[in-house]
Amino acid sequence: MNKRSTMVLFVVVFFALSLTGCHYFSAKKEIANADKLVSELKGAGGETKTPYEYCSAEKYLEISRIEFNSNDFKAALGFAQHSTSAAEAGLAQVNKK
Repeated sequence: MNKRSTMVLFVVVFFALSLTGCHYFSAKKEIANADKLVSELKGAGGETKTPYEYCSAEKYLEISRIEFNSNDFKAALGFAQHSTSAAEAGLAQVNKK
């Protein structure tokens, strides 16, 4: 391989690994955020006051952790975002009542 081919290969591998790493850290941060919000919702009585939002948030968080442990970080990020959204909706309804 000549020097130019080696450099192109290095750049492609670097960008591929960089993009994978971005999803890893984003998913990890979003899972932690979702976990915090689900705990807050549970503490605010979300299990009985907003059962749909609580159950949705909890199950999305569970699926997110499964995907994260299976190294599918992009899917884990998506499910964690759904969990966060459901927990925020539940907290908004609990705080309204």
